[in-house]
Amino acid sequence: MEAKPSALQTVSERFENVRDRIKAAAARAGRAADDVNLIAISKTHSAAVVREALAAGATDLGENRVQEADIKINEIGRAAGRWHLVGHLQANKARRAVELFDVIHSVDSAGLVARLERLCQETERQELPVLVQVDLAGEQNKSGVDSPSLPTLLEGFKRCERVKLIGLMTLPPFFEDPECTRPFFKALRDLRDQLNMEGHFRGAGELSMGMSHDFEVAIEEGATMVRVGTAIFGERS
Repeated sequence: MEAKPSALQTVSERFENVRDRIKAAAARAGRAADDVNLIAISKTHSAAVVREALAAGATDLGENRVQEADIKINEIGRAAGRWHLVGHLQANKARRAVELFDVIHSVDSAGLVARLERLCQETERQELPVLVQVDLAGEQNKSGVDSPSLPTLLEGFKRCERVKLIGLMTLPPFFEDPECTRPFFKALRDLRDQLNMEGHFRGAGELSMGMSHDFEVAIEEGATMVRVGTAIFGERS
């Protein structure tokens, strides 16, 4: 019998448990587990704990805040993994984000797109993969572009040479029952498919959706990136 996440004590055990759950969810959807990129979100956890995840096999690491990431990346090393910014990006932190992160998931305005392009030029960064965060629920306490503003944002990418749109991200409302998130994940997948047909993405269009509570449902609905923190690192301090 598979151990419950709450019964697992080490980061390595929890990481393996999450990978097993990814495999099972992918199999239920008729997908290959390798099609799902597991991003270990270490918000509020120490660099030492992140090293445990790396030792367990993590290759992609996610942070919510530029300042916290700056400290950890300097301690762990820029080349230790592939670093993802998954939290809201403030304009005054954009330069450092361009310097620190391999991928930014939370682009939510045409102005930010233009700023990132300019900063890539100034820092001589040749390419910056980004995802657009889409607000599907209209929650005032969350970032993301709403549907009426999306066309203007997408137009901004046409003027970019270095900032590359690779997919979409969403953060649905929290529900006790993860099944309630399914319509939001399906809506993002449908939007991705539509934009893909219109030629907006570099590649097939990534879907960054699903966290510790609901990543299995997200995988069943097509997630290609899942952002898992608590299920790997335990409760945040």
